[in-house]
Amino acid sequence: MASVILRNVLKRYDETEVLRDVNLDIGDGEFVVFVGPSGCGKTTLMRMIAGLEDISAGDLTIDGTRMNDVPPAKRGIAMVFQSYALYPHMTLYDNMAFGLKLAGAKKPEIDAAVKNAAKILHIDHLLDRKPKQLSGGQRQRVAIGRAITRKPKVFLFDEPLSNLDAALRVKMRLEFARLHDELKTTMIYVTHDQVEAMTLADKIVVLSAGNVEQVGSPNRLYHAPANRFVAGFIGSPKMNFLDGVVQQVASDGIVVRYETGETQKVAVEARGAREGDKVTVGIRPEHLHVGTGDYGVSAKAMTVESLGDAAYLYAESPVAPDGLIARIPPLERHERGEVMKLGATPDHCHLFDANGQAFERRFAQELAA
Repeated sequence: MASVILRNVLKRYDETEVLRDVNLDIGDGEFVVFVGPSGCGKTTLMRMIAGLEDISAGDLTIDGTRMNDVPPAKRGIAMVFQSYALYPHMTLYDNMAFGLKLAGAKKPEIDAAVKNAAKILHIDHLLDRKPKQLSGGQRQRVAIGRAITRKPKVFLFDEPLSNLDAALRVKMRLEFARLHDELKTTMIYVTHDQVEAMTLADKIVVLSAGNVEQVGSPNRLYHAPANRFVAGFIGSPKMNFLDGVVQQVASDGIVVRYETGETQKVAVEARGAREGDKVTVGIRPEHLHVGTGDYGVSAKAMTVESLGDAAYLYAESPVAPDGLIARIPPLERHERGEVMKLGATPDHCHLFDANGQAFERRFAQELAA
Protein backbone atom coordinates (compact mmCIF):
# COMPACT_ATOMS: atom_id res chain seq x y z
CA MET A 1 0.00 0.00 0.00
CA ALA A 2 1.08 3.59 -0.55
CA SER A 3 -0.03 7.20 -0.38
CA VAL A 4 -0.20 9.30 -3.57
CA ILE A 5 0.44 13.05 -3.32
CA LEU A 6 0.18 15.63 -6.11
CA ARG A 7 1.42 19.17 -5.57
CA ASN A 8 0.70 22.02 -8.01
CA VAL A 9 0.50 19.56 -10.89
CA LEU A 10 -0.11 20.97 -14.35
CA LYS A 11 -0.47 19.34 -17.76
CA ARG A 12 0.10 21.33 -20.92
CA TYR A 13 0.00 20.35 -24.58
CA ASP A 14 1.91 23.08 -26.41
CA GLU A 15 0.19 26.25 -25.17
CA THR A 16 -3.03 24.53 -24.04
CA GLU A 17 -3.44 23.71 -20.36
CA VAL A 18 -5.63 20.65 -19.84
CA LEU A 19 -5.01 20.32 -16.08
CA ARG A 20 -4.00 23.11 -13.75
CA ASP A 21 -2.94 23.48 -10.12
CA VAL A 22 -3.91 19.96 -9.01
CA ASN A 23 -3.25 19.36 -5.31
CA LEU A 24 -4.37 16.01 -3.93
CA ASP A 25 -3.58 13.83 -0.93
CA ILE A 26 -4.61 10.20 -1.44
CA GLY A 27 -4.10 8.26 1.76
CA ASP A 28 -2.64 4.80 2.19
CA GLY A 29 -5.39 2.27 1.41
CA GLU A 30 -7.99 4.82 0.28
CA PHE A 31 -10.44 4.21 -2.57
CA VAL A 32 -10.49 7.50 -4.50
CA VAL A 33 -12.66 8.16 -7.54
CA PHE A 34 -11.96 10.81 -10.17
CA VAL A 35 -15.29 11.85 -11.68
CA GLY A 36 -16.43 14.46 -14.15
CA PRO A 37 -17.86 14.95 -17.64
CA SER A 38 -16.04 13.88 -20.82
CA GLY A 39 -12.99 16.03 -21.48
CA CYS A 40 -12.58 17.24 -17.89
CA GLY A 41 -9.05 15.74 -17.56
CA LYS A 42 -9.72 12.80 -15.24
CA THR A 43 -8.13 10.13 -17.47
CA THR A 44 -5.18 12.41 -18.24
CA LEU A 45 -4.63 12.86 -14.51
CA MET A 46 -4.63 9.09 -13.97
CA ARG A 47 -2.23 8.57 -16.88
CA MET A 48 0.14 11.11 -15.31
CA ILE A 49 0.10 9.10 -12.08
CA ALA A 50 0.77 5.94 -14.11
CA GLY A 51 3.66 7.57 -16.00
CA LEU A 52 1.93 7.31 -19.38
CA GLU A 53 1.78 11.12 -19.63
CA ASP A 54 4.54 13.55 -18.67
CA ILE A 55 3.92 16.07 -15.89
CA SER A 56 4.42 19.59 -17.26
CA ALA A 57 4.89 21.14 -13.82
CA GLY A 58 4.51 20.19 -10.17
CA ASP A 59 5.38 17.03 -8.24
CA LEU A 60 3.99 13.52 -7.91
CA THR A 61 5.07 11.29 -5.03
CA ILE A 62 4.09 7.68 -4.40
CA ASP A 63 4.93 6.13 -1.06
CA GLY A 64 7.12 9.16 -0.29
CA THR A 65 9.23 8.95 -3.48
CA ARG A 66 9.10 11.60 -6.22
CA MET A 67 7.93 9.85 -9.39
CA ASN A 68 7.97 12.54 -12.09
CA ASP A 69 10.85 10.95 -13.99
CA VAL A 70 10.44 7.32 -12.91
CA PRO A 71 9.32 4.97 -15.72
CA PRO A 72 5.87 3.36 -15.36
CA ALA A 73 7.23 -0.14 -14.71
CA LYS A 74 9.08 1.06 -11.62
CA ARG A 75 6.31 3.10 -9.99
CA GLY A 76 4.70 0.18 -8.17
CA ILE A 77 1.38 0.66 -9.91
CA ALA A 78 -0.93 -1.63 -11.90
CA MET A 79 -3.52 -0.25 -14.32
CA VAL A 80 -6.77 -1.79 -15.55
CA PHE A 81 -8.16 -0.22 -18.71
CA GLN A 82 -11.67 0.13 -20.11
CA SER A 83 -10.83 -2.51 -22.72
CA TYR A 84 -9.88 -5.88 -21.24
CA ALA A 85 -6.76 -6.20 -23.46
CA LEU A 86 -6.54 -9.97 -23.00
CA TYR A 87 -4.51 -12.24 -25.26
CA PRO A 88 -7.16 -14.28 -27.13
CA HIS A 89 -4.87 -17.28 -27.78
CA MET A 90 -3.91 -17.67 -24.10
CA THR A 91 -5.84 -19.29 -21.27
CA LEU A 92 -6.92 -17.21 -18.31
CA TYR A 93 -4.04 -18.66 -16.32
CA ASP A 94 -1.49 -17.60 -18.94
CA ASN A 95 -3.05 -14.15 -19.34
CA MET A 96 -2.73 -13.56 -15.59
CA ALA A 97 0.77 -15.04 -15.43
CA PHE A 98 2.18 -13.19 -18.44
CA GLY A 99 3.39 -10.08 -16.62
CA LEU A 100 5.16 -12.11 -13.94
CA LYS A 101 6.84 -14.26 -16.59
CA LEU A 102 8.17 -11.14 -18.31
CA ALA A 103 9.47 -9.92 -14.95
CA GLY A 104 11.43 -13.15 -14.54
CA ALA A 105 9.46 -14.57 -11.61
CA LYS A 106 9.93 -18.24 -10.84
CA LYS A 107 7.25 -20.78 -11.66
CA PRO A 108 6.14 -21.54 -8.05
CA GLU A 109 5.82 -17.80 -7.36
CA ILE A 110 3.78 -17.30 -10.54
CA ASP A 111 1.53 -20.25 -9.78
CA ALA A 112 0.81 -19.07 -6.25
CA ALA A 113 0.12 -15.48 -7.36
CA VAL A 114 -2.24 -16.49 -10.18
CA LYS A 115 -4.22 -18.95 -8.06
CA ASN A 116 -4.49 -16.48 -5.20
CA ALA A 117 -5.78 -13.71 -7.51
CA ALA A 118 -8.21 -16.11 -9.18
CA LYS A 119 -9.57 -17.19 -5.79
CA ILE A 120 -10.06 -13.59 -4.67
CA LEU A 121 -12.01 -12.87 -7.87
CA HIS A 122 -13.97 -16.15 -7.85
CA ILE A 123 -12.63 -17.26 -11.25
CA ASP A 124 -10.37 -20.08 -10.04
CA HIS A 125 -12.61 -22.62 -11.81
CA LEU A 126 -12.11 -20.86 -15.17
CA LEU A 127 -8.32 -20.79 -15.41
CA ASP A 128 -8.11 -23.25 -18.32
CA ARG A 129 -10.57 -21.31 -20.50
CA LYS A 130 -9.78 -18.72 -23.16
CA PRO A 131 -11.24 -15.18 -23.22
CA LYS A 132 -13.79 -15.92 -25.96
CA GLN A 133 -15.46 -18.46 -23.62
CA LEU A 134 -16.12 -15.82 -20.95
CA SER A 135 -18.76 -13.18 -20.28
CA GLY A 136 -17.81 -9.49 -20.18
CA GLY A 137 -17.78 -9.48 -16.39
CA GLN A 138 -15.51 -12.52 -16.27
CA ARG A 139 -13.10 -10.95 -18.77
CA GLN A 140 -12.90 -7.82 -16.65
CA ARG A 141 -12.11 -9.95 -13.61
CA VAL A 142 -9.24 -11.55 -15.52
CA ALA A 143 -7.87 -8.09 -16.35
CA ILE A 144 -8.12 -7.17 -12.65
CA GLY A 145 -6.51 -10.49 -11.70
CA ARG A 146 -3.57 -9.75 -13.97
CA ALA A 147 -3.08 -6.54 -12.01
CA ILE A 148 -3.43 -8.27 -8.62
CA THR A 149 -0.68 -10.78 -9.41
CA ARG A 150 1.82 -7.92 -9.58
CA LYS A 151 1.07 -6.95 -5.96
CA PRO A 152 1.16 -3.22 -6.75
CA LYS A 153 1.28 -0.41 -4.23
CA VAL A 154 -1.47 1.41 -6.13
CA PHE A 155 -4.25 0.15 -8.42
CA LEU A 156 -5.44 2.43 -11.23
CA PHE A 157 -8.81 1.71 -12.88
CA ASP A 158 -9.74 3.66 -16.03
CA GLU A 159 -13.52 3.36 -16.54
CA PRO A 160 -13.37 -0.44 -16.12
CA LEU A 161 -17.15 -0.98 -16.25
CA SER A 162 -17.98 1.10 -19.34
CA ASN A 163 -18.25 -1.92 -21.65
CA LEU A 164 -20.68 -3.83 -19.42
CA ASP A 165 -24.49 -3.79 -19.45
CA ALA A 166 -26.40 -2.03 -16.67
CA ALA A 167 -27.16 -5.11 -14.55
CA LEU A 168 -23.57 -6.35 -14.72
CA ARG A 169 -22.24 -2.90 -13.83
CA VAL A 170 -24.21 -3.02 -10.58
CA LYS A 171 -22.82 -6.47 -9.77
CA MET A 172 -19.25 -5.44 -10.61
CA ARG A 173 -19.53 -2.32 -8.42
CA LEU A 174 -20.17 -4.63 -5.49
CA GLU A 175 -17.17 -6.72 -6.55
CA PHE A 176 -14.90 -3.65 -6.57
CA ALA A 177 -16.07 -2.69 -3.08
CA ARG A 178 -15.44 -6.22 -1.83
CA LEU A 179 -12.04 -6.33 -3.54
CA HIS A 180 -10.95 -3.11 -1.84
CA ASP A 181 -12.11 -4.36 1.55
CA GLU A 182 -10.14 -7.57 1.06
CA LEU A 183 -6.92 -6.18 -0.44
CA LYS A 184 -6.87 -2.87 1.50
CA THR A 185 -4.69 -1.40 -1.25
CA THR A 186 -4.74 2.20 -2.47
CA MET A 187 -7.11 2.39 -5.45
CA ILE A 188 -7.74 5.24 -7.88
CA TYR A 189 -10.77 4.83 -10.12
CA VAL A 190 -11.83 7.00 -13.07
CA THR A 191 -15.46 7.23 -14.21
CA HIS A 192 -17.95 9.65 -15.72
CA ASP A 193 -20.74 7.88 -13.80
CA GLN A 194 -21.50 9.72 -10.56
CA VAL A 195 -23.46 6.69 -9.25
CA GLU A 196 -20.26 4.61 -9.42
CA ALA A 197 -18.41 7.39 -7.65
CA MET A 198 -20.97 7.70 -4.86
CA THR A 199 -21.23 3.95 -4.21
CA LEU A 200 -17.52 3.08 -4.36
CA ALA A 201 -15.45 5.98 -3.07
CA ASP A 202 -13.98 6.82 0.29
CA LYS A 203 -13.17 10.14 -1.34
CA ILE A 204 -14.34 11.71 -4.60
CA VAL A 205 -12.39 14.17 -6.75
CA VAL A 206 -14.74 16.17 -9.00
CA LEU A 207 -13.09 17.68 -12.08
CA SER A 208 -14.37 20.15 -14.66
CA ALA A 209 -12.46 21.63 -17.60
CA GLY A 210 -9.09 20.77 -16.08
CA ASN A 211 -9.86 22.10 -12.60
CA VAL A 212 -10.43 20.21 -9.37
CA GLU A 213 -13.81 21.56 -8.25
CA GLN A 214 -14.08 19.73 -4.92
CA VAL A 215 -12.57 16.83 -2.99
CA GLY A 216 -14.47 15.05 -0.24
CA SER A 217 -16.54 12.12 0.93
CA PRO A 218 -19.68 11.17 -1.04
CA ASN A 219 -21.84 12.57 1.79
CA ARG A 220 -19.99 15.89 1.85
CA LEU A 221 -20.25 16.37 -1.91
CA TYR A 222 -23.95 15.53 -1.85
CA HIS A 223 -24.99 17.57 1.18
CA ALA A 224 -22.39 20.38 1.07
CA PRO A 225 -21.29 20.95 -2.55
CA ALA A 226 -18.70 23.71 -2.91
CA ASN A 227 -20.27 25.22 -6.00
CA ARG A 228 -23.09 24.95 -8.50
CA PHE A 229 -21.17 22.63 -10.81
CA VAL A 230 -20.63 20.00 -8.11
CA ALA A 231 -24.21 20.40 -6.90
CA GLY A 232 -25.54 19.76 -10.41
CA PHE A 233 -23.19 16.91 -11.22
CA ILE A 234 -23.57 14.86 -8.03
CA GLY A 235 -27.05 13.43 -7.57
CA SER A 236 -29.57 11.72 -9.83
CA PRO A 237 -31.90 13.24 -10.88
CA LYS A 238 -29.85 16.40 -10.68
CA MET A 239 -30.49 19.32 -8.34
CA ASN A 240 -33.12 21.92 -9.26
CA PHE A 241 -31.84 25.49 -9.76
CA LEU A 242 -34.11 28.52 -9.33
CA ASP A 243 -32.87 32.05 -10.06
CA GLY A 244 -33.68 34.98 -7.80
CA VAL A 245 -32.30 37.88 -5.77
CA VAL A 246 -31.66 38.38 -2.06
CA GLN A 247 -34.70 40.01 -0.47
CA GLN A 248 -33.73 39.80 3.20
CA VAL A 249 -30.64 38.78 5.19
CA ALA A 250 -31.50 37.42 8.64
CA SER A 251 -29.57 35.76 11.46
CA ASP A 252 -31.08 32.37 10.59
CA GLY A 253 -30.75 32.52 6.79
CA ILE A 254 -31.54 34.42 3.61
CA VAL A 255 -34.91 35.05 1.98
CA VAL A 256 -34.74 34.89 -1.83
CA ARG A 257 -37.33 36.59 -4.04
CA TYR A 258 -38.09 35.09 -7.44
CA GLU A 259 -39.10 37.21 -10.44
CA THR A 260 -42.67 35.99 -9.90
CA GLY A 261 -42.67 37.78 -6.53
CA GLU A 262 -42.72 34.50 -4.63
CA THR A 263 -40.07 33.73 -2.03
CA GLN A 264 -37.95 30.92 -0.58
CA LYS A 265 -36.06 31.05 2.70
CA VAL A 266 -32.67 29.27 2.74
CA ALA A 267 -30.88 28.29 5.98
CA VAL A 268 -27.34 29.41 5.10
CA GLU A 269 -24.68 31.64 6.60
CA ALA A 270 -25.04 35.08 5.04
CA ARG A 271 -21.25 35.78 4.64
CA GLY A 272 -21.61 39.25 3.16
CA ALA A 273 -24.80 38.76 1.14
CA ARG A 274 -26.63 42.00 0.43
CA GLU A 275 -30.18 42.79 -0.60
CA GLY A 276 -30.53 42.77 -4.38
CA ASP A 277 -27.65 40.34 -5.02
CA LYS A 278 -28.34 37.78 -7.74
CA VAL A 279 -28.41 34.25 -6.33
CA THR A 280 -29.56 30.74 -7.28
CA VAL A 281 -31.51 28.46 -4.97
CA GLY A 282 -30.69 24.75 -5.24
CA ILE A 283 -33.18 22.08 -4.16
CA ARG A 284 -32.75 18.34 -4.65
CA PRO A 285 -35.79 16.49 -6.12
CA GLU A 286 -36.40 14.55 -2.89
CA HIS A 287 -36.72 17.86 -0.99
CA LEU A 288 -38.96 19.69 -3.47
CA HIS A 289 -42.57 19.21 -2.41
CA VAL A 290 -46.01 20.19 -3.68
CA GLY A 291 -47.76 22.91 -1.62
CA THR A 292 -45.02 23.53 0.95
CA GLY A 293 -45.95 26.13 3.58
CA ASP A 294 -45.14 29.80 3.12
CA TYR A 295 -42.33 29.37 0.61
CA GLY A 296 -42.19 28.14 -2.94
CA VAL A 297 -42.82 28.99 -6.58
CA SER A 298 -45.74 28.45 -8.94
CA ALA A 299 -45.11 25.73 -11.52
CA LYS A 300 -47.00 23.91 -14.26
CA ALA A 301 -46.96 20.09 -14.34
CA MET A 302 -45.61 18.54 -17.55
CA THR A 303 -45.46 14.80 -16.88
CA VAL A 304 -45.03 12.19 -14.14
CA GLU A 305 -42.42 9.47 -14.51
CA SER A 306 -43.35 6.38 -12.49
CA LEU A 307 -40.55 4.04 -11.40
CA GLY A 308 -42.62 1.69 -9.25
CA ASP A 309 -41.22 2.49 -5.81
CA ALA A 310 -41.10 6.24 -6.54
CA ALA A 311 -42.28 8.77 -9.08
CA TYR A 312 -40.88 12.02 -10.42
CA LEU A 313 -42.96 15.04 -11.30
CA TYR A 314 -41.53 17.20 -14.09
CA ALA A 315 -42.74 20.80 -14.14
CA GLU A 316 -41.81 24.13 -15.68
CA SER A 317 -41.46 27.52 -14.08
CA PRO A 318 -40.19 30.88 -15.34
CA VAL A 319 -37.57 30.96 -12.54
CA ALA A 320 -36.09 27.53 -13.42
CA PRO A 321 -34.62 27.56 -16.96
CA ASP A 322 -33.97 23.80 -16.89
CA GLY A 323 -37.36 22.94 -15.41
CA LEU A 324 -38.14 21.39 -12.03
CA ILE A 325 -38.14 17.77 -10.83
CA ALA A 326 -39.84 16.68 -7.62
CA ARG A 327 -39.89 13.20 -6.17
CA ILE A 328 -43.47 12.36 -5.22
CA PRO A 329 -45.27 9.32 -3.72
CA PRO A 330 -45.57 6.55 -6.35
CA LEU A 331 -49.39 6.67 -6.48
CA GLU A 332 -49.71 10.48 -6.57
CA ARG A 333 -51.16 11.79 -9.83
CA HIS A 334 -50.99 15.18 -11.51
CA GLU A 335 -52.52 16.22 -14.83
CA ARG A 336 -50.49 17.92 -17.54
CA GLY A 337 -50.93 21.68 -17.25
CA GLU A 338 -51.92 21.54 -13.58
CA VAL A 339 -50.67 24.62 -11.73
CA MET A 340 -49.19 24.01 -8.31
CA LYS A 341 -46.79 25.47 -5.77
CA LEU A 342 -43.40 23.77 -5.34
CA GLY A 343 -41.05 24.59 -2.48
CA ALA A 344 -38.85 23.21 0.29
CA THR A 345 -38.11 23.77 3.96
CA PRO A 346 -35.25 26.26 4.52
CA ASP A 347 -32.83 23.65 5.91
CA HIS A 348 -33.16 21.52 2.74
CA CYS A 349 -32.15 24.34 0.38
CA HIS A 350 -28.75 25.29 -1.04
CA LEU A 351 -27.76 28.77 -2.19
CA PHE A 352 -25.17 29.89 -4.76
CA ASP A 353 -23.89 33.37 -5.49
CA ALA A 354 -23.58 35.00 -8.92
CA ASN A 355 -20.24 33.20 -9.46
CA GLY A 356 -21.71 29.81 -8.61
CA GLN A 357 -20.00 29.50 -5.22
CA ALA A 358 -22.05 27.93 -2.43
CA PHE A 359 -23.08 29.70 0.75
CA GLU A 360 -22.33 27.53 3.78
CA ARG A 361 -25.43 25.63 4.87
CA ARG A 362 -26.30 25.98 8.55
CA PHE A 363 -26.88 22.23 8.88
CA ALA A 364 -24.11 21.05 6.51
CA GLN A 365 -21.84 19.62 9.21
CA GLU A 366 -24.54 17.33 10.60
CA LEU A 367 -25.77 16.23 7.16
CA ALA A 368 -22.30 15.59 5.71
CA ALA A 369 -20.86 13.76 8.74
